[in-house]
Amino acid sequence: MNVAAELGNFLHVCCYAHTLNLACQRALKLPAVARLLGRVRRITAFFHRSSTASHVLEQKQALLELPKHKLKTDAPTRWNSGFDMVDRFLEQLAAICAVLLSPQVRKGAHDICTLSEGDVSGAEHLVKTLKPMKLATTTMSEESMPTLSIIAPLHTQLLTDFTPAPEDEDLRKRYTSTKERHTLHTASCLDPRFKALPFLSEDEKVETYSRVTTEAASSLEVMRQEAEVPEGEGDDMAEGHDDGEEDDAVQKVCDEALKLDEDGPSTPSTSRPSSLTALLGQTFNIAVTTAEPKSAHTRAEEEVRMYLEAPSLPLTDDPLEWWSTNHHVYPLLAKLAKRYLCIPGTSVAAERVFSTAGDIVSAQRSTLTPQHVDQLVFLHKNLVIPEL
Repeated sequence: MNVAAELGNFLHVCCYAHTLNLACQRALKLPAVARLLGRVRRITAFFHRSSTASHVLEQKQALLELPKHKLKTDAPTRWNSGFDMVDRFLEQLAAICAVLLSPQVRKGAHDICTLSEGDVSGAEHLVKTLKPMKLATTTMSEESMPTLSIIAPLHTQLLTDFTPAPEDEDLRKRYTSTKERHTLHTASCLDPRFKALPFLSEDEKVETYSRVTTEAASSLEVMRQEAEVPEGEGDDMAEGHDDGEEDDAVQKVCDEALKLDEDGPSTPSTSRPSSLTALLGQTFNIAVTTAEPKSAHTRAEEEVRMYLEAPSLPLTDDPLEWWSTNHHVYPLLAKLAKRYLCIPGTSVAAERVFSTAGDIVSAQRSTLTPQHVDQLVFLHKNLVIPEL
């Protein structure tokens, strides 16, 4: 992906879920943290091996009125599995200690001991520190289409929550270039959920919306230029060299540009003098003036002001649906929203498609045709089966 972006001269924004994974993996490899995970892993692995310990654990859970949850063991490739392992261990700590102290279990577990008080404090601190990272990873992974706009607010919030923390240094190295920051801030301001930009300073907010206004005005200028009929086009049309599809496209752009220039009700057309004009024309001789079309920058400023005055969208709502409903109210900003909000903030959804295809095309189903594979993958990702 890096090479493709470099050859195409594109801005490459790294997958945010992958960024979070790298930061957390680095934190979990710290000597103190790795030693703590090893001790917890050793205890949970014992409970998975011993049926006696698992049975006694269920009895202790019922006696202590704890949730009847099984212990978890982490996987090396998924950092959040380590978080889940420690979190579940702390939840069942009282039952685990009671099991390991029971005579029937200690007979077969001579080398297993509970964590010390310092280890428990370290485990609690680890869970508290990594919980925001787990929530951020879940947010990026659960959303059907997490857009680029969510990265800047999440990134800033995590840096605030993690000060000081080992993974904080790794996160601060990400998204530091000017072009990356400008792109992330622009995407966030075009998302009606984050348009207030509370994670930026006042100067950065003004700068961000100034860039958006300039870009929106530029898009309108380009649209107006494309709507103008070039010289000599009439001769080409007379000679029969015009293309019907191109004429339709030009006409569509012209209509859209004219629609953007309309600032109010249309002015009345000049018709032949009426009897009312003959009688009252001298008394009510008010010249009908045609409003001058506003400049592109003025129109962009007005849209940005209206956009900021509108109430923000709740975090649980879909910004793409909001723009689909309100695109006619903010036509210039809607074009920028299509440009920026279509950029995914993570590659998790795309990678899941490969996992789905791997589950479908197995050794037992090797004779599936490519067409049937496409259909099955599409149905698996898009078919919604209502719960009975």
